[in-house]
Parts: sequence; structure tokens; C-alpha cells
Amino acid sequence: MNKKLLVLSMSAILGLAACSDDGDKGDQGENGNNGQDWTTVNQWYVDGQSRVTQAQELTVNNEAGAAKNIILFVGDGMGISTVTAARILEGQLQGQTGEENSLSFETLPYVGLAKTYNVDGQTPDSAGTMTAMVTGVKTDVGVIGQAEGVIRGNCASTEGQDLVTSLELAAMAGLSTGVVSTARITHATPAATYAHAPERNWENDADLPDEAVANGCSDIAVQLLDFDYGSGINVVMGGGRRSFIPTSITDPEGKSGRREDNRDLTTEWLSKYTNAAYVADRDAFLALDPTTTDHALGLFNSSHMEYELDRTTVGAAGEPSLAEMTAKSIDILQKNDKGFVLIVEAGRIDHAHHAGNAARALHDTIALSEAVRVAMEKTSSKDTLLMVTADHSHVFTIAGYPTRGNPILGLVKGNGSDGQPAVTNATDANGLPYTTVGYTNGRGYANLETGGDERYGYAEAPGRFDLNYVDTQSAGFHQEALVPLSSETHAGEDVGIFASGPGAHLIQGTVEQNHLFHVMNHAGNLVSKAEAAQ
Repeated sequence: MNKKLLVLSMSAILGLAACSDDGDKGDQGENGNNGQDWTTVNQWYVDGQSRVTQAQELTVNNEAGAAKNIILFVGDGMGISTVTAARILEGQLQGQTGEENSLSFETLPYVGLAKTYNVDGQTPDSAGTMTAMVTGVKTDVGVIGQAEGVIRGNCASTEGQDLVTSLELAAMAGLSTGVVSTARITHATPAATYAHAPERNWENDADLPDEAVANGCSDIAVQLLDFDYGSGINVVMGGGRRSFIPTSITDPEGKSGRREDNRDLTTEWLSKYTNAAYVADRDAFLALDPTTTDHALGLFNSSHMEYELDRTTVGAAGEPSLAEMTAKSIDILQKNDKGFVLIVEAGRIDHAHHAGNAARALHDTIALSEAVRVAMEKTSSKDTLLMVTADHSHVFTIAGYPTRGNPILGLVKGNGSDGQPAVTNATDANGLPYTTVGYTNGRGYANLETGGDERYGYAEAPGRFDLNYVDTQSAGFHQEALVPLSSETHAGEDVGIFASGPGAHLIQGTVEQNHLFHVMNHAGNLVSKAEAAQ
């Protein structure tokens, strides 16, 4: 059958499928679509064909080293259900029904799935997963930048176990490098890009046990300053100021440092690098000139940066958005003609899920989407490999049978037998309404003034509650949970990988999580360039 006949056949099939009667209008020249060709007027059909046409125009660049730049975005805890719910929420915030919306990174042409388990864990943690992504080697829960031969928390066991990260390789090769996070920059995910430790919690010297000190292990913050590959790290932005300043110093927000060795690593940063800058709030960040800055350190909170819903923009507590940090980082890094490697984490998606607070998790996912959009606009898919993924998922689910456009954070309202949206909420076997999104485990229900980390100040409340007069769409609402735990947990299912640019075609099917490093290495030819530069 030729293409013309196939289209005509499909048109006929669609036309017949659209008929709303037994065809007795045939003598009027009608077939249920007023004689129109459904291949041109049915938007579902048109959109589907458009996607196929776009895909046909894709070209593959499989040349090693074709990517001048590499940007890896990690949504910490951003499982498939989180992506779906955030997509819907963003669309609904824009006045749409939501389901038809796409986050920026969902428009990237190549998509795959990553298996997230750690060497010793069916359900993983961020240290082991991020180590896999940036070194090409899977490792144990809680271990950063080292192979599975280490014993967690034992410094003496680390000899010969250090792995080389993509950030280190890029610096060796003469590329510019950057790491950005809304979490503490010494937290597991960002730390895995530059540090090596058998314990993710060794963020500053006060965290080191005697055994670690005796056997010469360094804390994670110091390792950031000791990064001596190439020209060093060019951009570091995130939270975690407390691990960089001593206990004798109080930061602009009135919080003391945690270092007990009396070292102020922020001043050491300025001394170590030329054309260096250190900023601690958004005003100073906005004043930072990328054209004259080659090494930027931005620490915008004593601990993690604020959730996007809680972020302020002015004064000592003012913080830049993830999109703003991404844009500024690219502006600094792209001055290098050899290219750059930038790793960006939306770290607080994970924290909001742990607290059972879907609103904050979804808004931080939308903030990640905005950061990706900015990166897409500031770079070209011709020379930049861009990947978006997650380190792991959460036990966060979308359930019930809500009607199209039902508020994703709201109570379920289904459709009646006539197919029209119901007037009343759907109820469970006990007659209680329930939300579309919820958690398998965690602290459970709370209806708080603020929400987020405030939840940890209240006891666990598992099970069902009467939500008839509760605003489940407020930022202070924490979804119900089945199994009572002090904190909601990660989940073990695969996570999405979205990619564009040189080497992106290597993201296909279901892969081990460490595959991402090997895609980056091929696209940027990082190992060969690093070896040639030595």
C-alpha cells in the first residue's frame, strides 16, 4: 500500500470511528464529520503526526568529542510521578487543564530510563546514585566518589578506592567547570562531583570521627577548596555556608559556622584564585560581573537554600533562583573556548517529599524546568549535550479517577455515568474524600500554616482524615501516608533521562545509572582530552 492510499485509509477509518449514528445520514453526504478529513481537523491526529515529522528531521552526531559543552541537571528525588504532577500543576497555574502541558525538558528529543539501585541497596541514596552518574561506576549507599570496596564511614578502607569524576576530567582537559545546587553544596549530590569520602555526612571538620582524622581523610568542604585539577572549579553556587566558616564567625543571617579548625574557606577561595568572587545574597549575586569573574563562590544560606515557594529575593536572606544561578554560571563558564561542564541540582524536591509536602516538591520541580529552559536558550544543541534526570524517586503517587483538569493538589472529583465531571468529591469506603496525590509512607497528614520542614515539629499522623473542610492545595498541607515513618522514603523504580545535543542518541531504552557518565565521556571525549593534557 503506498503512502497516499494509507493516508486515505486512515482518514476513512477515523471518519467511520467518529460517526455518532448508524450511518442513515449517508444520503445527505455526511459521515459524522461533515465530510471533513479527520487527518487535518482532529487535533490529536495532527499533533501526533507533527511529532513524527519532527522526529524524522533529527540527525545523530556520534563523533567522540562533538560536544563542546556538557550540562547535567539532576532533580533530586524527581521520579516519574513527580514529573507528571509538576507538569500538570504548571499547566494549571497557567490556566490550562494541565495534562496537556509539557515541562521544558520533556520537549528534549531523546528519552530513556535509568536503574537507580546502589551496589548494596535495592532502593538507593543520593551519594551512591550521583557517584554512578559522574564516575561511571556504581557504589554503595552513603559513599561519595569511591568504589564499592570501601567500608562506609571507615577512612582506612578508602586506599585505592577513589574514582575520577566528570568534573575532574573536564578540569584536567582545560574545560571550565561548575556545580550548582539548591541544597548545601557539601550535600551528597553536589559533593559527589568533586569530593571523595566513605561517608556522605563528613561535610565539615566537626563531622569527622577520630578514625578519619588519624587516617588522613578530609572533610567535603575542604576538598572543594583543595580541588586542584586544571584551573580548579570555576563556579560553585548553593547553600551550606556553615561548613565553610568557623564557629567564631556569625554569617549575615546571624548563624554561626561549624568549622572547628578556625579556617574561613570563603576567604581562602578569594586568596586561591585570581578574578575570584564570593557572594552570600541575591543582591551581591546580581552585581556579579561574569565578564570579569573567573571563579565564583556563592553560598546563599547557612544550610540548604529555601524552597522555591519560600524564597525571598532581597536583603541578607535574599536568594537567587535556580534559573538565575544556571544563567550566571553559563555566562561565566562559556568564556572558555574549550568549553565547559556544568552540573546543576534541584536538591529540595527531595526534601519536600521527605516531609510529605507535595506542593513544595512540585514547585521546585517547576523551578528546575525553568532552569533547564534558560540553559536551552543560552546554548546550542549543535555543540552542547544537555541531560536532565533524577538520582532516585520517592513513594509519591497519583491515584483515583479524577476528571480532566481536576486540581492536581486537590480532592478527587471523577466523572459521572454520563461522562461529565461530578459535582461532589469522590469518597473511600468510609465515606471520606481523598486527594489525587499521596505517599505510601512518611509522617502523614498535617494542615499547617507554613508547611515544609515545619512538619518535623509535629508527631506522625498516618492513616485517613476528614478532608472535607481542608484546603489541600495550600502550601501548608501535607498529604496522608499509609505507613508511619519519621520521614518519607526514597523509592526504587527507574527514573527518566531526557537529552539533546551531541551524544544524546545514546540515551535509549533502560540503562544502568552509571551509563550517564559514559554518554558524557563519549560526547565530550573527556578521558582522552584529560590524558592528552597531562
